[in-house]
Amino acid sequence: MPFHFNATCEGIFVLHLHFALCCFLLLQLYGQYTDQITDFAEKEANNERPLKRESQVEIKEERYSKCQDCARRIQKYVTRKLGEDWIFLVLLGLVMALVSWGMDYASAKSLQAYKWMYRELHPNVPLQYLVWVAYPLVLILFAAIFCHLVSPQAVGSGIPELKTIMRGVVLKEYLTLQAFVAKVVGLTAGLGSGMPVGKEGPFVHIASICAAVLSKFMSIFCGVYEQPYYYTDVLTVGCAVGVGCCFGTPLGGVLFSIEVTSTYFAVRNYWRGFFAATFSAFIFRVLAVWNKDAVTITALFRTNFRMDFPFDLQELPAFAVIGICSGFLGAFFVYINRQVVLCIRRLTALSQFLTKYFLIYPGFITFLIASLTFPPGFGQFMAGELMPREAISSLFDNYTWAKYTGDPQILGKSAAWIHPKVSVFIIILLFFLMKFWMSVIATTMPIPCGGFMPVFVLGAAFGRLIGEIMASLFPEGILFDGIVYKILPGGYAVIGAAALTGAVSHTVSTAVICFELTGQISHILPMMVAVILANMVAQSLQPSLYDSIIQVKKLPYLPDLGWNHISKYNIFVEDIMVQDVKFVSSNCKYRDLQTLLQSTTVKTLPLVDSPETMILLGSVERSDLQALLQRHISPERRRCLKRQMQQKLAEAPYDGHSKGSGAMLPKLKHESFVYVDEDDDTDEKAEVREKKRDCIIDCLRSSKTFGKTEKEMT
Repeated sequence: MPFHFNATCEGIFVLHLHFALCCFLLLQLYGQYTDQITDFAEKEANNERPLKRESQVEIKEERYSKCQDCARRIQKYVTRKLGEDWIFLVLLGLVMALVSWGMDYASAKSLQAYKWMYRELHPNVPLQYLVWVAYPLVLILFAAIFCHLVSPQAVGSGIPELKTIMRGVVLKEYLTLQAFVAKVVGLTAGLGSGMPVGKEGPFVHIASICAAVLSKFMSIFCGVYEQPYYYTDVLTVGCAVGVGCCFGTPLGGVLFSIEVTSTYFAVRNYWRGFFAATFSAFIFRVLAVWNKDAVTITALFRTNFRMDFPFDLQELPAFAVIGICSGFLGAFFVYINRQVVLCIRRLTALSQFLTKYFLIYPGFITFLIASLTFPPGFGQFMAGELMPREAISSLFDNYTWAKYTGDPQILGKSAAWIHPKVSVFIIILLFFLMKFWMSVIATTMPIPCGGFMPVFVLGAAFGRLIGEIMASLFPEGILFDGIVYKILPGGYAVIGAAALTGAVSHTVSTAVICFELTGQISHILPMMVAVILANMVAQSLQPSLYDSIIQVKKLPYLPDLGWNHISKYNIFVEDIMVQDVKFVSSNCKYRDLQTLLQSTTVKTLPLVDSPETMILLGSVERSDLQALLQRHISPERRRCLKRQMQQKLAEAPYDGHSKGSGAMLPKLKHESFVYVDEDDDTDEKAEVREKKRDCIIDCLRSSKTFGKTEKEMT
């Protein structure tokens, strides 16, 4: 038992020792806990929660940064794609197509209302006359007032200003939203009045404004739209879209914009111009089909000339006559248009009166034109009831009016050209002569108006007149290969329209525009011959209509030399420069300076280093030189110096050794005035020059002979 007891105690002792060692190790590792297990668990849980929250925030931030980076990449990709050229061109074409169709729709409804009111008052001629005159008068006056209040820059065509802008000249307020609104509203009112005003020129200006404003919007996505060189490309595309969307002629529109507005056309703009103009013309014609104005997408003034034998070679002399005569008529149109404006400006009293009462001039012109075109009156002898588009459609038809003997009502709109008592030749001739001067003065009204469409109508009338004469000279037609082919006066009208518009605008692309307007190219050869001949004659006589307006408005634009000015390429700068140049040298005397100012009247004189070297240092204004002489050698200054000198001599003590009043004076030199550039002048040079000037003045004040010098100079 004792042995067992001792062994048991020893085992217990060993167990206690092991337990104590374990507790000691636990205390060393984890410290001593005095709290309960639950409190300890809560503290540990509280200590672990911030760690978990921080890890969750880090995970969320990491996920957020990844999402933000992905969104930034998507935004960058979308922005880059939206800033591409084709997006801009599609937007420009779509907007201009909607604007063009909206203007045509509004003006067409206005003309329908005009005709409806006139027909409803049929028995009462005085009321018909009142409506026929008052309706266009109200619209024209509204257009003039609206442009005058919103944006005076919207007046006129707009192409001359665009030509100047694309040459690098900055014209303020010409490409703004105010000008856009004024141009659209004023042009719609002018077209809806039935006056002989055109859409093409103002619409080119509208498209250019839209392109400029849209480019500023697109600069949000791509900074290239803010570059100056790209701005010119944008305006070029706008001009192409304006012409293409105006008539639905994309090819002719691009070529016409190149010829009219650009001197040096960048090849990189071809695809932009064709893409935007084609898309715009397509949408424009689709909207016409949607509005049931056309059955399908066709030409604006579609013709149905025969394709198997459209003309004979014997007719080419007649086509050449149309081209030559159109050249003379186009030059005469430009000359008369310019002289009307210059005549009003030369008469100062009339110009001031019309400027103060700006509604009198457009009101008088509208009243005069409407009165002369009144259908029951003189208008019955010149198809006065036809609006411009109706006149074009009727002039392009396939009927020969000189030989027509049936019911005129079968001809539709063309019945207005047939009078029971007056020959059709007289009616067409009166129409041409009256519309000629009406178009000349109508394009000078202070409203948005162009000259392309009125001249187009005039050319069609002139060509139709030649065609009717040819049809009467060859009543049986022309025999070819055993078959007799009738002469088509409508084909002559198309050729005349292309030739006269080409002569007025100095372009050849009007032939392409006529192809697209009529939908046929059967008369391509005679049309090109007539257009080229018309351009040759017109360019040798007068500038284009747009260059003439630039000259009248005195815009800073250098026109191109025409084909008849080849000898002027041999003129050098030295041939036109002044040989005897008046100049000021840096070491010239006051006397030389005074003599120079008395012998010349130039406002600015060149400043050279010396007469020997003739190195140009800059220029000095005449007013500055005059102020300089007035300040230094004026009679008032000399009198003041004389009084100061006399006072100083009177106050000076006499020492008895002076040989004269000038004995103590240093020997003076005739100082020269040296011009110093203010930018290169330093403080040291200014201080030296100031001391030198003070020394000279003191010496002059001490001289007794200054009074004698004054008398000699005065």
